[in-house]
Amino acid sequence: MTATAAEQNHLSSPSHPQRWLILGVICLAQLTVLLDNTVLNVAIPSLTQELDASTADVQWMINAYSLVQSGLLLTAGSSADRYGRKKMLIAGLALFGIGSLAAGLAQTSLQLIVARAGMGIGGALLMTTTLAVVVQIFDEGERVKAIGIWSTVSSLGFAVGPLIGGVMLDHFWWGAIFLINIPVAVIGLVAVARLVPESKNAGGDRPDLLGALLSTIGMASVVYAIISGPEHGWTSGRVLLTAFVGVAVLTVFVLWELHIPYPMLDMHFFRNQKFVGAVAGAILVAFGMGGSLFLLTQQLQFVLGYEPLEAGLRTAPLALSVVALNLTGLGARLVPRLGTPVTIAAGMSLLAAGLAAIALLGGDGYGGMLLGLVVMGAGIALAMPAMANAIMSAIPPAKAGVGAGVNGTLAEFGNGLGVAVLGAVLGSRFASLVPAAVGAASLPAALASATDAGERARITDAFASGLETSQLFGAVAVLVGGMLAAVLLRRAERAESAPVDSAGRAAAA
Repeated sequence: MTATAAEQNHLSSPSHPQRWLILGVICLAQLTVLLDNTVLNVAIPSLTQELDASTADVQWMINAYSLVQSGLLLTAGSSADRYGRKKMLIAGLALFGIGSLAAGLAQTSLQLIVARAGMGIGGALLMTTTLAVVVQIFDEGERVKAIGIWSTVSSLGFAVGPLIGGVMLDHFWWGAIFLINIPVAVIGLVAVARLVPESKNAGGDRPDLLGALLSTIGMASVVYAIISGPEHGWTSGRVLLTAFVGVAVLTVFVLWELHIPYPMLDMHFFRNQKFVGAVAGAILVAFGMGGSLFLLTQQLQFVLGYEPLEAGLRTAPLALSVVALNLTGLGARLVPRLGTPVTIAAGMSLLAAGLAAIALLGGDGYGGMLLGLVVMGAGIALAMPAMANAIMSAIPPAKAGVGAGVNGTLAEFGNGLGVAVLGAVLGSRFASLVPAAVGAASLPAALASATDAGERARITDAFASGLETSQLFGAVAVLVGGMLAAVLLRRAERAESAPVDSAGRAAAA
């Protein structure tokens, strides 16, 4: 699909004069959305007590947001391209604000679950549209720096969610963690209406409604299977059925998108090695970051004995190092000097090194963990902006919303995959070291069943060994995947620069 003449003129025009102010506004909205991915974790004890919530209820409170959001990201991106990115940004802010109000005032578990699902719809519209607007208002010279700031906010929102939640719960009741979103949504609505220019692919054909439905059902099913696998068991009927449904529906989605003339997601993007390489890298960065924070929270509380707020404070160096490096523009300066493949390879290597440092040095105290967190932050600061820019530059500007939807979907998918896979490695190692009689599947249950201090020490050591094994597994996966992504990107660059013969084929190097 090609852009209309009006859109092409807009895309080739100079950067918007108020682009940095607009970036600040949409980053504030983005931060609020991403905080809600993790902020609820620290409120679980309060929700269990005040709403009389069961374990299954709490699971759905957390998962309803991420499942709806990840399932709708591609649909939201396609809708933004067709109907207007500014319109979708306003709609997303309004839905997110209304959902936050409903969540903060919820009186039952079911009300909170429904409100969180509504917030997920608004979050999907916001996550896709913010990146698409960045691409529209910045020219190529400043785009990498702008995407670097956008990526900084993404990392910050994910990492400081537990910290913000802990601070709020120290002073207010649990509903306050949702009500603080409302002023941000109102400010964002006013600012977007006044500042953000409209852009869309007005020449698009009728909406691909079946494609939107298939992608939503398929993505939601796959993400649900990934999230629920460690909890219910990978061979349980629930996990296998939802995984099968997800894969089957996504297969039908791919066939449908290849069949129709105006697809929601052009499958020909995946013929571009640059796009595929950036996709692989984006999944693995989210895999490493999401999985490691999931493990770190447990290590800080169960092994080192910190309270939830103290644990949140001690994960902050990861976010702070990402923010510090991205605000200095280090990644934006290195991409043109080193090239995208080398920058991504360096970033992924640092991320893997940070995971390994936490595994090998963080078991006995916080010092080794601090080193690993800072190194991980440096790797994320280098790799994430370069990969987001590679994904967006591999997609035609008229499809910017779809590109942002792909990027957001990959982040959600990678997070779920990291938590599921690294959590499964942890559980398997722990179960192999601790006798089943004392509850190998759960550290608190195992400790409660221990008969003496020596047995409790052995159980804690087994859990720490499981954490170390899972962190090392994550380090190897990130390193190998990062190198693969860099190789694919290098091949794509060589293919683009190779001379083309009269038949239109790139000559062999």
